[in-house]
Amino acid sequence: MPTPNSLDAFWMPFTPNRAFKADPRMVVRAEGMHYYAPDGRAILDATAGLWCVAAGHCRTRIVEAIRAAAGELDYATNFNLGSPSAFEFANRLGEILPDQLDRIFFTNSGSESADTALKIALAYQKARGKPGKYRLIGRERGYHGTNFGGISVGGIVRNRMTYGPMVAGVDHLPHTLDIARNAFSRGEPPHGVEFGDALERLVQLHDASTIAAVIVEPVAGSTGVIVPPKGYLKRLRELCTKHDILLIYDEVITGFGRLGAPFAADYFGVKPDILTMAKAITNAAVPMGAVACSREIYETILANSETPIELFHGYTTSGHPLACAAGLATLDVYRDERLFERAAELAPYWEDAMHSLRDAPHVIDIRNLGLIGGIELEPRAGAPMQRGLEVFRACFDAGVLIRVTGDILAFSPPLIIEKAQIDLIAETVRTALKQVA
Repeated sequence: MPTPNSLDAFWMPFTPNRAFKADPRMVVRAEGMHYYAPDGRAILDATAGLWCVAAGHCRTRIVEAIRAAAGELDYATNFNLGSPSAFEFANRLGEILPDQLDRIFFTNSGSESADTALKIALAYQKARGKPGKYRLIGRERGYHGTNFGGISVGGIVRNRMTYGPMVAGVDHLPHTLDIARNAFSRGEPPHGVEFGDALERLVQLHDASTIAAVIVEPVAGSTGVIVPPKGYLKRLRELCTKHDILLIYDEVITGFGRLGAPFAADYFGVKPDILTMAKAITNAAVPMGAVACSREIYETILANSETPIELFHGYTTSGHPLACAAGLATLDVYRDERLFERAAELAPYWEDAMHSLRDAPHVIDIRNLGLIGGIELEPRAGAPMQRGLEVFRACFDAGVLIRVTGDILAFSPPLIIEKAQIDLIAETVRTALKQVA
């Protein structure tokens, strides 16, 4: 029998379980910019938890809102019943979302948001009398969570290869990473707008009459920080409009100030028809996600329903009272502390710090946008991913938490980060790179 404190019972997500449990790295509390190890050592969080703690850890305003909500209304279903906080939060989100994307469906995660967005797209096409538009187009190296819809339109091989044929009728655009032409670009790479033209080839292959929606991350995160080339998202928008195809942005990572604007749609000035959210929506204090769609999509589905329930979809904890309380308090913190604007102000300093590592050992590319950074390392011969993991461990042991995906180091600090902490991250990574072979 395992002991009460055994590590065996918890099957950890996206983790080499055997290796971790043989040499665990644990945190026991968090505050502001830091996690704290069991021995009290502070660990500077250069990843905002997992792209999600945008306002910093254990913010009093958010904690108190959750505590108050738990003592007043611990749970209420939103199936044929309502609680005020869900309606209030939906309205508040609508105020900061791009114009007309103000019809909100609540979920519990980014994975659920992706699947919900795909289902809304299909329901809309059927409601407008075009049920033949059923194909969903994702992108190579795309990440849209780990549910079946998300891994079907996603394009990360290891997330897909074990699970069979998945959702039918899916195709993929090429990814936009082009190190040969764009290595060490600052911000949006100059080359690659033509990657968007691949949608024309898919239209020629499948015909637009069969394609319901295209889903992309404005900035691809989990695959290793891939910033879109200049003009690429605008080109996709033009082609989707031309061919009567919905455009879905997965903004689970880019939403809520990560690029220095409320959403990537605002930053790039290119609006989708549907937009997914999660992570920073509640500062990760309570799990939550959401999907925003245009009024046209919402009203078309409602107006053409053949049954009283217009959309047969939802989750037991959609719009959970504690999550809504956390979300409302989080929006207050973002507004009152001007964290979106702060991210925009810090972005040039962050960019310089990231690119200061250009001459560090093993570095073959650096990518950045807003308060996002990616450093691609040359894989070790015969041992891909090992160099990245060793840098991750060295940084953690030196007091800085980074994220690693393969041999790519990824960074997404809380928006409250100070310039001295940015410098510390860069210095720690440089030292770690010198230590690994």
